[in-house]
Order: sequence, then structure tokens, then C-alpha cells
Amino acid sequence: MKLTKRSFVIGALGGAALMGLPFETRAQSAGSGGTLVIGSTQVPRHFNGAVQSGIATALPSTQIFASPLRFDENWNPQPYLAKSWEVAPDGLSITLKLVDDAVFHDGKPVTSEDVAFSIMTIKANHPFKTMLAAVDSVETPDPKTAVIKLAHPHPALLLAMSPALMPILPKHVYGDGQDVKTHPANLKPVGSGPYKLGEYKQGDYYTLEKFDKFFIPGRPKLDKIVVRLISDPNALMVSTERGEVHALPFLSGVRDIDRLEKAKDLVVIDKGFAGLGALNWLAFNTKKKPLDDVRVRKAIAYAANRDFIVSKLMGGKAMPSISPIAPGSPFDEPNVELYKFDVAKANKLLDEAGLKPDGSGVRATLTIDYLPGNDEQQRNVAEYMRSALKRIGLNLEVRAAPDFPTWAQRVSNFDFDLTMDSVYNWADPVIGVDRTYLTSNIRKGIIWSNTQQYSNPKVDDLLAKAAVETSPEKRKALYSEFQKIVVDEVPIFFINAVPFRNAFAKGLGGLPTTIWGVVSPLDEIYWATPPKT
Repeated sequence: MKLTKRSFVIGALGGAALMGLPFETRAQSAGSGGTLVIGSTQVPRHFNGAVQSGIATALPSTQIFASPLRFDENWNPQPYLAKSWEVAPDGLSITLKLVDDAVFHDGKPVTSEDVAFSIMTIKANHPFKTMLAAVDSVETPDPKTAVIKLAHPHPALLLAMSPALMPILPKHVYGDGQDVKTHPANLKPVGSGPYKLGEYKQGDYYTLEKFDKFFIPGRPKLDKIVVRLISDPNALMVSTERGEVHALPFLSGVRDIDRLEKAKDLVVIDKGFAGLGALNWLAFNTKKKPLDDVRVRKAIAYAANRDFIVSKLMGGKAMPSISPIAPGSPFDEPNVELYKFDVAKANKLLDEAGLKPDGSGVRATLTIDYLPGNDEQQRNVAEYMRSALKRIGLNLEVRAAPDFPTWAQRVSNFDFDLTMDSVYNWADPVIGVDRTYLTSNIRKGIIWSNTQQYSNPKVDDLLAKAAVETSPEKRKALYSEFQKIVVDEVPIFFINAVPFRNAFAKGLGGLPTTIWGVVSPLDEIYWATPPKT
């Protein structure tokens, strides 16, 4: 394995001391002031990313709350609330030294007590249960030192300290005994990030105002961010083309990307999504006949024609995905079975599985569901699958869901045959990949768990070992073996990486191109050329 400067992430708790660079060494962009208008269709339930995953909450939460670390575009950790960090030689603790002058929006200082409270709150309440499972406790020997104690080495911990995953909450606000998941402060948050919540008109807009006492000198550059919530995607596109919206993140529709790439006052970039690792795939209910037979699942994979989907249906905008770990990840394994389009091989496998065609040429009738709300990545591919599988005698009925809760209830309760889905890696397999394949995570009623009901003791063992392995090379090898097994057993047919793009007004500088993009602090973005009014 060729180790790069990203390799610290793979073996982050390998016993080396990792010290942060001072803020003054980072490039400072010229220009300040003004308002940035961001457009989104996603309405946040609230603003507290400590107890809620997803983009809708992460975008505002990462502006309002600071986290111990942040990351650059090369997966390297950067200081944030923690000015330095040191890993114990045995990998069983990590010591954070906090900056001296960070305060919450109400003027109270940020202390190690807040860090300890936040970490344990996230561990108890965040939906990503494996993310902080190794944390036993957090000691606070002084107000600016937090020592995280671990039950075993946890190489994903540094990435788990990212803004979208570990917002530091004020203990004096949230530690009042109320349920943090329903705490009234979730809608009126007090953080220590570059912006504080201004006005919130539910379902319409919210504003983020510059925090004048933010602890990084000269930041944020902007005076204000307005996030307009526009439910009609076409209206949102028109507003962006007209310059009424200055930033439109998380574009994934091929036609929308093409459309905005042609707009003369916009720049469309494909950076800022590596940490998310969003994959589009076809999942199988491995406990339902005939899909409990791996030969049937392989036949479907050979007939699906990934190359056609990516080149034609996705217009060449998406990268193919071939394994559980997203392309571009330090753990991506390219040497797996690709299931190149082969109708003859698919038919042979179905014959071997005993699925003989009837007088009409039909071997079996199955249902395919899809995640509502993204036609190009979901519904269109489901419709294509119907025609693709007809070639091998499988009659596929497309079942639409009127809304996300309906789809989620069906899939999480195992009431499906096949379903399209979109799932995020969240930077490290421990955080976002393991949940899909661990036998212990087959949890009825919980969406984005192991809803395929896939179970392989060898896979469980590999993931358990990789979760605590501190050697970058050994960890990479464990995940490589894991990927080869999963691809061979096909609980999921991997199709493509979601072709996310961000569109920005051309007058903007300091664009967010780190691995977390717009779900990290937007304190460096500025107006190089003021927008036309």
C-alpha cells in the first residue's frame, strides 16, 4: 500500500502524537462582509447535529457549533476548538488541548466540561452507534484539557471529531436534565461556531449571523448567511440562475447539473463530498426467496448493466461504484468482481438456481421499491431495472412510495424484495459502512441499518478487527478482504457514487472544497466581487 498524507486517518490512533498547526499558518482570504444566500429543499427538524444526522441539520449545525477538529481536502486534521491533540502510545486515550479564547454565543467560555458532556451526549443519542462506541469516559483535569478514554483503540475517532459529527454543546444550556433530543435549545441553539442563529421561519428560511467573538481571528468573512428553503426544485433552480440564490449545494440531478454548468454567472464544482461518500445501490432482501440464493442475486447483477446506467442514465456525470466503500476513500478496493453485463451468464445462474421459465418465459415475479424524491438516481434506475431483468425472465414490478416514511417503514420492516437506496459512508467505515453489513445491526424498524438481513460471521470478524486496528496497512488489508467477500455474496449491487455538485456565484472566493464541503464551517467563504443586486 502506498501511504499518502491521508494515511493518518486510516491509523489515526496508532500511538503517534498528532499536533495541530496554529491558526495563523493558514491562508487568510481578502474581503469581508456581505450576505450569502444558500438555497435548499431540505427543511431541518432542528439545528442540533449531536442528536440528528443528515444534511438538513448538518448544514446549519456546523455553522452554529464548533467541533474539536476540522479537515482539509486531503483528509488531514486541522485544529479547531482543539489547538492540539495527542494519542497515547497504547491507543487507549487521546488528549485534547483546547484553544484559550473560545466562547459560546452567550459569552460563556468553552471548557473541557463542555467537551466531555458533548461527547457522552453524542455517544448516547446519535444514530451512528458505532461512531463513539469505544469511548468509556472523558476526563477533565483542567478547563482546557479533555482526555478521552477508550475501551479499545478507535482509529475512526479523529474523523468522528469533525464538525458534522461532533458539535460541542454548552453544558450550561443542555445539561439541565431535559431530553437532549427534544430540548427547546435545539431550535434556539447556543454554540461557539462562526455564526449564530438569527431568525427561523419554519419551512421558509433561517438566517445565520456573524459571531463577532468567534475564536479564529478575521473570521467569518461574511456578515450573514440566509438559507432559503424552497420545496419546488425547479423554482430553486430558477432562483439560482437569476442570482437570487448564491449557492446551491448537493446538486445530483444530471439535467440540473448540465443546466447550471451553462449559466454564465455560476461555477459548478465537484469537490466537497469525499467525506460523505454517498452511494446509490440496489439492495436485496437476502431472506426472501428466491433472493436468498446468491446465484439469483449474481444473475441480477450481471443483467443490470452498470455501465449503461452510469453512462446513459447518469449522463456520464457519476462515477461507478463497485464495492461497499466509496471511490476516493483511502479504503476503496478496486480488485473486486465487476459483474460486467452478461445475459448468458445471468441466465445460466438462474437455471442452476432452479428458476425455470414458464410458458411465457417468466422465471419469477419480484417487486422493486425506490427512495422517493430523487428521480434520476432512484425511480429512473428502478424503471430501467424492470426492462433489464425482463431479458433474463424476471418480471419486476415497480412499487412507488408516496413519501419517505412509507418507503422507510417498508424497507426497515423487511417488507420488500429489492429496493433502490442511497447511503453515505461518512468518511470512515466504522461510522457509516459497518452498519449495513454487521449481523448485530439487523434491527427491524430501523432504516439504514442492515435492512438486507445479510449475515456472514467472517465479515463480522473482519469489521470488528478493522475497527480497532491501528496499523494503516493492516486496516487497509482487512477492509479489502471485507469488500471482496461482500461483492461476491451480493447483498447489494453497487451502481454509482451520487454525482454531487455545488453551484456558486462566480463572485465568491474561499469556496468549501474540503472533504466535508458545506457541512463544515463556512468561515472562509467571502465575496471577492459583490453580487449584483
